[in-house]
Formats: sequence, structure tokens, C-alpha cells
Amino acid sequence: MSITVNGLDELKKLAGSDLGTSEWIDITQERINTFADATGDHQWIHVDPERAQEGPFGAPIAHGYLTLSLFIPLFTELLDVQGVTTKVNYGLNKVRFPSPVKVGSRIRLVGKLAEAEDVPGGVQITVDGTIEIEGGTKPAAVLQSLSRFYA
Repeated sequence: MSITVNGLDELKKLAGSDLGTSEWIDITQERINTFADATGDHQWIHVDPERAQEGPFGAPIAHGYLTLSLFIPLFTELLDVQGVTTKVNYGLNKVRFPSPVKVGSRIRLVGKLAEAEDVPGGVQITVDGTIEIEGGTKPAAVLQSLSRFYA
């Protein structure tokens, strides 16, 4: 369930709040192959299911950056900021990939709006995110994302 705020003042009031948990999304071989085609990263551990079965993880795994790229669609399930003209991904403070995401897995995001601060013309938020793997003991990714919202 998404949290909806209207405008920058309401957004700033969410600082320190848990944003909740997104729905699960499937990591399919097709999604991995499409990402490989888009990025030119066709390493066998991602795109060769037969060879990957014999590899260190026993199955093809998603690219770390594929997992990271899914932060935005997962995040938009958690927070809807209305009453602004522009929403910008400003960057990352840190990212770690503690566990590989095997093909056939499902992932979701757990988020917290750690900080909200004024920037010229808008507000910058820092979100602490954990991308979980269904049934996993370690997360797929742990990250701190920066986004800017302009009035």
C-alpha cells in the first residue's frame, strides 16, 4: 500500500518514517536476458542457464545492477509524491549485494525515508532500502538512495 503525500512540506514530515514493503516481483530468465541485451553484459552466469547450473550458484543469477534498477519501480509502490513538477533520481550513497538473485526468485523492497532536506527549489530525500529475496536469509541488495522533488 502506497503512502501518498501532497507537496514538499508533507514529504518533509515523513522523515524518519518506515515506508513499508512493496509487492513481490518475479525475476525471470526473460527479464535477465532483456537486461543483458540492454546493457551488453552477457556474462554466462546470467544468460546461459545450462552452464550456470554447473556454476557457483547452481542457476543463472540476475545482474546486480538489474536488481538495483528495480529499486525505482518497487519504490514507487511505497511512496507517491503529488503536487510536484519534477521527480529526479539523484544518486546513491552506498550499495551492497549480499546475496545473488537466482532466476525464478521473487524480490521486494522494504524502505525507510531516513532524511528529507531542503535543496534549492525542492526537497532531497534519503531512502534506506533493503531488497529482499523471498525465502532468503540475506538480502539481494542494501542501499541508500537519493531522490529530489521540485515544486
